[in-house]
Amino acid sequence: MRFGSLEFDGGENVGVCTRMASVLAPSTTVRPIAGGYASPLPSRLTPTKVHYNPQPLRSMKKSKKNAAASQSSRLPLLPTVITPNLRLRPQAQGADYSSPSPSDDATEDVFSWSSVVIPFLFPALGGLLFGYDIGATSGASISLQSAELSGTTWFNLSAVQLGLVVSGSLYGALAGSLIAYPTSDFLGRRRELIAASALYLVGGLVTGSAPDLVVLIIGRLIYGIGIGMAMHGAPLYIAETSPSQIRGTLISLKELFIVLGILLGYLVGSVEITAVGGWRYMYGFSAPIALVMALGMWALPPSPRWLLLRAVQGKGALEDYKEKAMNALAKLRGRPAGDKISKRQIDETLVSLKAAYAEEESDGSLLEVFQGASLKAFIIGGGLVLFQQITGQPSVLYYATSILQSAGFSAASDAARVSVVIGLFKLLMTGIAVLKVDNLGRRPLLIGGVGGIVLSLFLLAAYYKVLGSLPLVAVGALLLYVGSYQVSFGPISWLMVSEIFPLRTRGRGISLAVLTNFGSNALVTFAFSPLKELLGPANIFLLFGAIALLSLAFVFFYVPETKGLSLEEIETKILN
Repeated sequence: MRFGSLEFDGGENVGVCTRMASVLAPSTTVRPIAGGYASPLPSRLTPTKVHYNPQPLRSMKKSKKNAAASQSSRLPLLPTVITPNLRLRPQAQGADYSSPSPSDDATEDVFSWSSVVIPFLFPALGGLLFGYDIGATSGASISLQSAELSGTTWFNLSAVQLGLVVSGSLYGALAGSLIAYPTSDFLGRRRELIAASALYLVGGLVTGSAPDLVVLIIGRLIYGIGIGMAMHGAPLYIAETSPSQIRGTLISLKELFIVLGILLGYLVGSVEITAVGGWRYMYGFSAPIALVMALGMWALPPSPRWLLLRAVQGKGALEDYKEKAMNALAKLRGRPAGDKISKRQIDETLVSLKAAYAEEESDGSLLEVFQGASLKAFIIGGGLVLFQQITGQPSVLYYATSILQSAGFSAASDAARVSVVIGLFKLLMTGIAVLKVDNLGRRPLLIGGVGGIVLSLFLLAAYYKVLGSLPLVAVGALLLYVGSYQVSFGPISWLMVSEIFPLRTRGRGISLAVLTNFGSNALVTFAFSPLKELLGPANIFLLFGAIALLSLAFVFFYVPETKGLSLEEIETKILN
């Protein structure tokens, strides 16, 4: 006799099969007849698939579990057949056994690594170009002010003029995040990233060929607008197109690309620092990378979730958008167009999206992000990117050279080498976060990392107050800070921002988070110099340590775990 894909020889095992049927379908009855049992199941049991589920039969009520347990005490054990992860799925006669059930695909997306690399790579280039600007500007600001090396007649820049050049991309990023707020849902993730790459391209070319200071600053602003739009669109596109099992890994890898960009900027700067007009090459080097990003994004499909969002919003025919979404998902997963798995996943996403919109029939206003589940998401995401900026990263890196010099490291005499050393360490620690984020989860990395930040800041304060004779304490605290930041606030903040917002407000919510990030960055940049003069290093590290302690409490009490959940599950299980 066969039950599903399990074969029984008869005798006592027939009773085992019958009892298993009663456990799987408690509401049915089995009546004895001559020579055996009559079951409500089909008289000829067709073989079915054996499916594996990390939570077998947990949907049964407790009373049914107890009943099954009491029955199992009378059953012979079958350890070689039934495992803790085994789920048997009886099918009606004539059912289609060739495709998995919806619940299987909702739990785990079917994908190949080769199919997810390209949809990740080109959006991640937006992060690399952001990091490249940070690294290249450190060398370009030196080259630009050199009478021998600038190659200009306007090299003698004032502090305000130099500040505008250095911070021009930051102001542009603020403008870009403001532009993204009302336009992101209209443009879509893909077109937003194409626009960002075009702004990167134009900004890099204008900056590299600037004939005077005004054009240089305009080029920096254009490039910065590209940063604001890319840092909004890239996590959105990656989050909405990634399989849920590796979403955390891929979005954290985007942070790794930012660090790689910083290192690339340092490298190009160190090569071109002795060339006349080297700053032009440093800024212009971003243009070909931006062109690759633009061509790659042009070839990628739109986000399937964005297409469904437009359908539910009534921006076009539902069936047309649904068909486009199915084709986009199939292309992203490397499947044939119109395959059953993509169709089922699109149907499930559409159902959850319609349910979300059914609660509020209107399209919502620009202020909808400050209401209900969206407000809760903004508190979580906005809080993380705010604490990311105000827990002292600029101040720690500012004192890095003097700390290493006090410990006797010869590399500290060369600021460029110190930057490369710290950049390599950041890269290493970010790699650890990338490898562990979908294994350990978001909360453990955040709590452990922010705890390390708190300890390192108080150690630095103690060094400048009472432990000045122990420079190795400062070096250890510096490395602890950098490492802890790169496994917590560095990658996890943007990961949480990209996945925590409901789909209907995700575009606007992330634009507000990006605005919060760059706004707080600008605030810290402006406030650091006067605070440094007013408080001194010991007290400024105490201040940042207290803020970091507050951020640790915020993470512990407010930030949820999203590991392994689909974006729709995050919306229904955490935000509602």
